[in-house]
Amino acid sequence: MTVVEPFGLSVRDQALEADVRTGLSAVEAGLLDATKSEVPFITEAAQHLVRAGGKRFRPLLVMLAAQFGDPYAPGIVPSAVVVELTHLATLYHDDVMDEADVRRGVDSANTRWGNSVAVLTGDFLFARASHILADLGPEAVRIQAEAFERLVTGQILETAGPRDGRDPVDHYLDVMAGKTGSLVAVSVRFGAMMSGADERVVDTLTQYGERLGVAFQLADDVLDIASDSHESGKTPGTDLREGVPTLPVLRLRAMADAEGRPEDLELVALLESDLTDDDRHAEALRRLREHPALEQARKDTVRYAQEARAMLAPLPDCSAKAALEELCDAVVHRAG
Repeated sequence: MTVVEPFGLSVRDQALEADVRTGLSAVEAGLLDATKSEVPFITEAAQHLVRAGGKRFRPLLVMLAAQFGDPYAPGIVPSAVVVELTHLATLYHDDVMDEADVRRGVDSANTRWGNSVAVLTGDFLFARASHILADLGPEAVRIQAEAFERLVTGQILETAGPRDGRDPVDHYLDVMAGKTGSLVAVSVRFGAMMSGADERVVDTLTQYGERLGVAFQLADDVLDIASDSHESGKTPGTDLREGVPTLPVLRLRAMADAEGRPEDLELVALLESDLTDDDRHAEALRRLREHPALEQARKDTVRYAQEARAMLAPLPDCSAKAALEELCDAVVHRAG
């Protein structure tokens, strides 16, 4: 049994391990090539997060899904580069919106070069992803465009908030399906589709990816509260400081509304105060870490991961299926 990054994924099949390692190495080279520009400064900014590392979660999913067809088909590595470039581009934009200082253990691009450069660098990465997509055919372009529309729609809906009468938690889970689930679903869809897998396999893996993506994002929500910067690679409590209501906060508000406990109402009031103050922010983070709402958010994460795992049932038993199942467990472990 060999451990393959990301997530310390245990691969018991040497052929699968070799395919995954070779594929991810090719993706890494493809990312560096795609982020080169004739302008040295653009290259530096575009490769900032590429060289900072990362889990390469989406490319890994492309590689595993490709095992259900021809894992050496020519479109697999380029499609994995596309989904990772798209993901990286959203990180540049997210850090501007969140005013984040740290990403993947290094200064965020907006901290290093300012918001304008960060936004434009994200746009540059989107452009490079589109260029690669053009060689993968109109169907791939359409799939990516639909996913990107969902991603942006999710971001807008998060900013706008739930409409009157809509349950905030349900609204938030829909937002996460768009913001994160859409691109994770495309990752496994591209891998299966580019490999020539049966259409039913492609559909099954797409549904798996959608649910796994939500679980992955909910685990991030839990980590933003529960971990330190060494574990998460970014400043803990960033969303709290910016007033972004993630799932633990929404669960807290629901408990406060339903039960009306003074300590819950007091914590809600603290979270809605000015958390740019370091002492107040630290107090809010400490109290939320001790609150049952955080455990409820963990349970939500587990539920989505279990749903993702269940979606794999119709697929034939093989090493790739076992690895996809293990990823469900790994996502839950992140939130543990």
